[in-house]
This record gives sequence, C-alpha cells and structure tokens, in this order.
Amino acid sequence: MRRKVIVVTDGDSIARKTIEIAAKNVGARTISASAGNPTPLTGEQIVKLILQAEHDPVVVMFDDRGHPKKGKGEKALEVVAKHPQIEVIGALAVASNTEVSGIKCDFAITKEGEIISGAVDKNGTPLVNTKNISGDTVDVLEELEIPVIVGIGDIGKMKGKDAYYLGAKITTRALQFILSYGGR
Repeated sequence: MRRKVIVVTDGDSIARKTIEIAAKNVGARTISASAGNPTPLTGEQIVKLILQAEHDPVVVMFDDRGHPKKGKGEKALEVVAKHPQIEVIGALAVASNTEVSGIKCDFAITKEGEIISGAVDKNGTPLVNTKNISGDTVDVLEELEIPVIVGIGDIGKMKGKDAYYLGAKITTRALQFILSYGGR
C-alpha cells in the first residue's frame, strides 16, 4: 500500500512549528527532519523517513531558501513525489516574494480561512484576476501529478492569523481541505 503524503513548500523554523501543530490537529504525522531553509535532506532520505512513519497521512516540508530555479527543496520534492511507494494526495503551495512566474493552484486559502478559487499573496490576501501563486519552491508542482494544489500565505505568519501558538488555524484548515478533497 502506498503512503499518503501532503507536501508543503516551506520549511523555515516558524513553518515547522506551525506544520507540526496543524498536522497533529488533523491526525497526520510530520517529518520534522524535512524542515530547514533550505531542505537539509535528500529526497531519498525523506522517502526513508516517510516509509517509517507510524501512520498516514504524512506531512513533509520542502524549501529552496529563495532560490528562483530548481533548488534543493524542489529536487527532493521531485524524488518523493515520483517514488512508487508514495502517493502525494495534495500540496500546500506557499506564496513568497520570490520573482518567479508561479503556478496555477486549484484553490487557495485566505488569512481569514476562506477557500477561494483564486490565489493569495504572502500575507494570505486574495490576488485579483489570477490563479497563479508565486513561491520559490512551487514551480516543480506543475510537473508532478498532484490531485489538489492549495495556495496559502506564509505559513505560521499571515499577520498573526496562522500563529502556531494560537493553534495554526489557517494551515490546519488547509490540511483539512486537502484531506476532505479525497486524501483519506
């Protein structure tokens, strides 16, 4: 049986704390060792940790540390997503100020927790007339077969609306949405 994984394109220390809380809120496991800015592990190392996780779904973080081209996080994400024992059930595409063309997300979640059909910026504010989300680790998502890509502002931040010490409400809602979309 393939392991169900949700990928997140952020991995700084605040994102890690937020993801850990949000994953716990939805009954998921987190590969905390995947956090880092940039991603400190190879794709192969992350696969090994996913396969050892106690249960599904497993949430994994990837980060390119602002690298506009395919950086360490995207390369690791590619390996994980293409592994035959792993099924990526969704992705949280995190907005950043990196100058890239971005990718089309299926949905986005605002800093108020509203699911929209457009995109959001780093603060979780809806963008007008676009479904594209820009971020340093998102470009590879278009090359992979991921059933739902949800755009989200800067995890753990969004003007305090997603603070980990307040329960990571926005990230929790985004993970719940992916799971309800067909991930369980």
